[in-house]
Amino acid sequence: MGSPAARLGQAAFLVLRLVDLLHPSQSAAAPDVFLYQASATERYARELDVESAEKALLLAVVKGARDAFTAQRRQLVTPALIAYGHFLEDTGLYEEALDVLDTSLIVGGEGVAQGDVIATTLRIARVHRKLTNFGQAYAAYEQAGSRALLAGDIYSELLSRIGRVNIVWGRGNLAEAEAGYRQLIVDAQAAHQRDAEARATQGLADTLSARGNAADAIPLEWRAFELYEDVPAKVRILITLGIEFRQVGDHAASDRALRSALQIRGESEDGSNAVLELMETSSLRGDRFGYTRWREEARHREPRFTPSMRVDFFMKQGMADARFGNRERGLDLLEQAIELARKHMLHEFVFRIEGLKHDLREPSRLEPAESAESVESESLDAVRAGLRELAAVD
Repeated sequence: MGSPAARLGQAAFLVLRLVDLLHPSQSAAAPDVFLYQASATERYARELDVESAEKALLLAVVKGARDAFTAQRRQLVTPALIAYGHFLEDTGLYEEALDVLDTSLIVGGEGVAQGDVIATTLRIARVHRKLTNFGQAYAAYEQAGSRALLAGDIYSELLSRIGRVNIVWGRGNLAEAEAGYRQLIVDAQAAHQRDAEARATQGLADTLSARGNAADAIPLEWRAFELYEDVPAKVRILITLGIEFRQVGDHAASDRALRSALQIRGESEDGSNAVLELMETSSLRGDRFGYTRWREEARHREPRFTPSMRVDFFMKQGMADARFGNRERGLDLLEQAIELARKHMLHEFVFRIEGLKHDLREPSRLEPAESAESVESESLDAVRAGLRELAAVD
C-alpha cells in the first residue's frame, strides 16, 4: 500500500472525489470547506514521492476544480479531466479512463462545448471497444455520430462510422467490414478528410490481411502510414507491417518495422504490442533465447494488457511452446486463450485459435517460417525501401 503506484491511485481517488463535489446533485459545500478540501488534496498529490506525468495531470485537475468552483462554471474542470482520461487510456488503465471521461461529461454538463462532447464520446466508445464492451461501444459511436451530424462535423461523423465498422470487424464479420471500409475511403476522399481516409485505408488493409491477403494489404498499410500525421497511429501501422511482412516470409522487414515501433513508443500499449510480435517472430525462427527475452518483457507488461492482448499473449505462448517441443503445455495455453476469447466475445480470435489447435496435430506446420519463400513485387519493394529509410532516420 505504500508503493508509488498505490499512492498515485489514492491521490486519483481524492482528486476525483473533489471533482464530484462540483456536481449539482452533491450537497452544496460552503466555499471555505470546498477550498480547504482542494488545498488538502493538492498538498497530498504534490507531496507524492514521485515525479511523473500523472502527478502533473492530477494537480491540473485540482486547479481546474478550484477554478470551476470559484467561477461557478463547472465546465472549467473539463479540459484537465479529458487530458487525464487520455493519459489513463494510453497507459492501459481502461476502466479508470472510462471513469474519468464519463466524469468530465457528467460534471461539465451543458457547459461543455459540443465539439468536446463529441470528441470525448468517441474516446469513450474507443475505450469500450478495447475492453470488448461492444454493445456500449456501438451505442457511444452512434451517439457521437448523431451529435456530429447535427453539428455539421463531417470528420467526427466519419470517425463514428469507422468505429462502428471496427466493431463489425472485431465481431468477426470480415466481408461486411471490407465493404464498409471501402465505402468510407470513398466518402473520406470526397470530403477531403485525410485522417479519416487513413483510418479507413488501414481498416481495409487489416481486413484483407485477416482474410489471408497480406501481400495485398501491405501497400495499403503503407499508404495509411503516409496519410497519417499522428505518431501513435503511424506506430500501429508499423506493428501491423511487422506482422504482415512475417506472413509473406520477409523476416528482415518484419523485424525492422517492429523494432522501429518499439523504439518510438516504448512503454505504451503500442510498445507492448510490438513486444508480443517480436516474441512471435523469435519463436517462428526457433530462437529460444530471443523468445524468452521478449516473453519475460511481455509478462512484465501483462497487468496493463487489454482482453484481446491477453488472449494474443496466451495464444503466442501456446504456439511457441509447441514449436519448442512442449506440445501438451502449448495445447493448455491455447485452451486458456480460447476460454478468454469466448468470455470477451472475441470471435475472430476463437476462429484463429481453433485453427491453431488443428495445426498442433500436424507437426510439419510448426516448422520455422524462415523456410517460407519471401513474396516479391514492386509495390512490396517500395514499402521495404520506405522501412529501410525510416530505420536509417531513427
